[in-house]
Amino acid sequence: MGKKIAVINDLSGFGRCSLTAAISVISVMGVQPCPLPTAVLSAQTGYPSYYCDDYTEKMEFFRREWEKMGAAFDGIYTGFVANEAQIGQIFRFLDSFHRKGTFLLVDPVMGDDGKVYAMFTPGLLKEMKTLAVKADIITPNLTELCMLADEDFEDIRKAADTGSLMKKIEKLGRHMLARGPEMVVVTGIHFLDETDRTRKIGNMLVTKEGCRVSAFPYIGGSFSGTGDLFASVIAGGMARGDDLFDTMELAGAFIERAMEDSVKEGVERNDGVNYEKYLGMLSK
Repeated sequence: MGKKIAVINDLSGFGRCSLTAAISVISVMGVQPCPLPTAVLSAQTGYPSYYCDDYTEKMEFFRREWEKMGAAFDGIYTGFVANEAQIGQIFRFLDSFHRKGTFLLVDPVMGDDGKVYAMFTPGLLKEMKTLAVKADIITPNLTELCMLADEDFEDIRKAADTGSLMKKIEKLGRHMLARGPEMVVVTGIHFLDETDRTRKIGNMLVTKEGCRVSAFPYIGGSFSGTGDLFASVIAGGMARGDDLFDTMELAGAFIERAMEDSVKEGVERNDGVNYEKYLGMLSK
């Protein structure tokens, strides 16, 4: 039987993010993505105008029908949710399908660079905290990690040097481990490599066994969907049984190539990165 991951996320016509990213990445990794849309949008929410069809009430129909089918999943991967009611729907989904041997990856999409996204509410944060502690692995960016751990983002960003920054992030990661998840991967950490004084962007893996950072040169630019691509590679790697740190390295190299291409081509931020031609890097 082939591996399957239930992917709970939105579908955006433009923006190369969410389900568009997850379906292509997970498929090329040899795993079947089973999408459960939280919303269908004409374009991701960074665009100045978009149409959004909220799927909150429809999510229950997916759960019921999949339960009737006797569906089972190797993994469940959650991304963008439009409101706290959708997290309630996710809890019902987990009651039906989160079984022994099924991993739960939660990408707690709420904000970036110290700012919250438009759909954010205190109620959403409360529910996201509850969802995160049920996860086997969470993939927050630094802003989202601070939100989950009740820490001030600016206090972390003001760290005196790279060593202090990494220690603070690791401490927050361990704080989250104590609440429930077995693994925390903090994404998109910008820092200065103090050995060669170059700017880097990295991802930190925190587990009970220790802490490791996978980093690549920062080439500039910021694009929609790179967090979705990263989390999707992690989900695919977990379903394949790959080493998690090796999967992080693979995800970083894949996204670096796509970003280099996009910066060179002058791609607009909202359009997302030119990742399609590099999908072959992910297959075995």
